[in-house]
Amino acid sequence: MSFDFDAYVTDIIVDDRGAAFALGDGRLVWEDGAVAEAHDGAILCAAPHPSGAGVITGGDDGRLVWSRGGECEALVEAPGRWIDALAVSPAAGLIAWSAGREAHVLDAAAPGAAGRRFVHEASVAALAFDPKGRRLAAATYGGAALWYTRIAEQKPVRLRWAGSHVGVIFSPDGKFLISSMQEGALHGWRLADARDMKMGGYPAKVRGLAFLGTAWLATSGAHGVVLWPFVGAGGPMGKAGVEIGWDESALVTRVAGDAAGERLIAGLDDGRIWACRLATERRVTLKAERGAPISALTVLDAARVAWGDEAGRAGVLDMTGV
Repeated sequence: MSFDFDAYVTDIIVDDRGAAFALGDGRLVWEDGAVAEAHDGAILCAAPHPSGAGVITGGDDGRLVWSRGGECEALVEAPGRWIDALAVSPAAGLIAWSAGREAHVLDAAAPGAAGRRFVHEASVAALAFDPKGRRLAAATYGGAALWYTRIAEQKPVRLRWAGSHVGVIFSPDGKFLISSMQEGALHGWRLADARDMKMGGYPAKVRGLAFLGTAWLATSGAHGVVLWPFVGAGGPMGKAGVEIGWDESALVTRVAGDAAGERLIAGLDDGRIWACRLATERRVTLKAERGAPISALTVLDAARVAWGDEAGRAGVLDMTGV
């Protein structure tokens, strides 16, 4: 199955009806052909609704939209602002979004009610909930901020590290927070004691972060996928990353993994996609055709992975042979 959307593929979200492709022209297109004209402009971020029904998107038109099939409901209207970071917590039924220096948390069951507003010293680049939805992490200039999601008036816990932080992810056990930076590096903190760690050496910005089960964090930004171990009380502290699938002719731009943490999928800046089982590291090419850099990569189920690229081409690939 393949598509040519003629618009940058921002992300691919799995909801109750399958894969939904979020596009740079404001459309959401599902693999079954359903289309939602969600935004008057580009979709900048996307996530599944916490209920699993439909997709939430933020756009450069200042709207936060919940789309289900052909129906679109505006949850937030912020004219003149870009909603460019988004996170959801199915466990807590929460939606977080940001525009500029402000992050907001809404209850999915009552999106029209007043939510919580958290103001930062610099623009928020990325958001993430911890596994239970009790805390929200915001990546910004100079580090990350941690907020309790259901408390309105509070001061955040600041996890500081010089530089611009553009991505953020919690470990599956909630004990570590990892950020990607504008330069080719990650930075991490153990939340129990705020001890931090540098995870550098990448030739490019790390745009893809994905946990494979609970043991490994897969990252893009190198000529292969760099895996960091998260086993034991120290996680990756004092340990080196492991690189899989090194290829001097291309850089990895996106990574994904299956729910069991057994298979790894990588999208490259020349349009190719490969997959492997961690146990053997034997690579299988899923997409050999070269093209624009892969901009979105999502595992749909045990048999399929969806992809999209910067030129608007996209598709669904069979990975049963991996």
